[in-house]
Amino acid sequence: MTSPRQMKLGAFFHPTGHHVAAWLHPEAQIDAGTNFRHYAQMTQAAERAKFDLVFLADAAATRAGNIKALRRWPQYMAYFEPTTLLSGLAALTERIGLVATATTSFNDPYSIARRYASLDHISGGRAGWNVVTSSNQAEPFNFSQEKLLPHAQRYARAREFVEVAKGLWDSWEDDAFLRDREQALYFDPEKLHALNHQGEYFAVRGPLNVARPPQGYPVLVQAGASDTGRDFAAEVAEIVFTAQTELEGARAFYADMKGRMAKFGRPPEALKIMPGLNPIIGRTEEEAREKHAYLQSLIHPDVGRELLSPELGGIDLSNVPVDEPLPERLIDDSVEASKSTFQRVADMARKEKLTVRQMYERYGGARGQRTVIGTPVQIADQMEEWFRTGAVDGFLIQPAVLPSGLDEFAATVVPELQRRGLFRTEYEGRTLRENLGLPRPAGRYAQG
Repeated sequence: MTSPRQMKLGAFFHPTGHHVAAWLHPEAQIDAGTNFRHYAQMTQAAERAKFDLVFLADAAATRAGNIKALRRWPQYMAYFEPTTLLSGLAALTERIGLVATATTSFNDPYSIARRYASLDHISGGRAGWNVVTSSNQAEPFNFSQEKLLPHAQRYARAREFVEVAKGLWDSWEDDAFLRDREQALYFDPEKLHALNHQGEYFAVRGPLNVARPPQGYPVLVQAGASDTGRDFAAEVAEIVFTAQTELEGARAFYADMKGRMAKFGRPPEALKIMPGLNPIIGRTEEEAREKHAYLQSLIHPDVGRELLSPELGGIDLSNVPVDEPLPERLIDDSVEASKSTFQRVADMARKEKLTVRQMYERYGGARGQRTVIGTPVQIADQMEEWFRTGAVDGFLIQPAVLPSGLDEFAATVVPELQRRGLFRTEYEGRTLRENLGLPRPAGRYAQG
């Protein structure tokens, strides 16, 4: 008899929390960006709650923009390189998955393949790679470039990048290492393979100087929501992180993503769709709404404007009145920012006619993700509805304030989900793939 389907849960750690003003909250770990113990304690708490994974985002630049506003907003200004941080966390945990972002725009496939293969070995098979193409306009200047590649080229490069990484992970067959002292043979040379890749963007000989990862390949994650991004995810991803704020839209996205997979020869269950969810929890709904209102009150207008600026292509909003709608002349559809994020923010102005303050308050709460405000039972009700009606396979939980928001979710919402049979009480396996119900890919040189 097959087990009942259960939702997957990830914990997304912005250093002080996901709300743009989280660092001002008295419960936030104010030095989180450089506090390893903070991350260790949160990851261990997530593991005790049986989360599938923790996730760390990344950017290859400090935030650029109005420094007078940025001085009031520490997120993404100074924080750990995520794969280095996850390697440390791997030694302090046993079952929880460890997922980090690395851009294909300003890395090379060999270094990324080596880094994530190493993390997979260090963690005993718990690594995941969030494959992104950079949309941050500041990043090119740190890599001897002056501008981003056009959107379509970024994705073409990313496709080839992932294929090269997979090829490098297959450099050694699973049983290549003999380690036979009697015969003085360490490995079988017939089971070592050079890649010899020659493509449009990369020329990589290989082989990789790390053994094949315990999971075969680290779990591949993607978050693009444009049509190009969706096709890329349907082709290569095993988890999709997505911003979905309305149930019908989430159902449509879920059906579209699962439907695209057939043309790439992949079954729908090979991809887990996990929208972001920002829970604001109270003992009563009124208490939860008061907590949310307090956080919103902490957003400085300078920070609110600066929050919206990069999502609209880096336009200067410093002199725009916050209690008036955003002028149409400032919305440029040709920008090379993240297409999906740009569209969400532009729609707030064009379709909903929100003021700038209303826009940044909505977006600042959870970076355009869905905020759910209520009691643990109310939050579990909404999660269950989305899960049971074909909108999600799980959620990426994004606490507004850390560490308290994670602790509160783990102590109140997780037990309610477990009581309903919607979430595990024990891990199914030791690797991230086992816990997600994903198969271990065979190496390309393995004998059938």
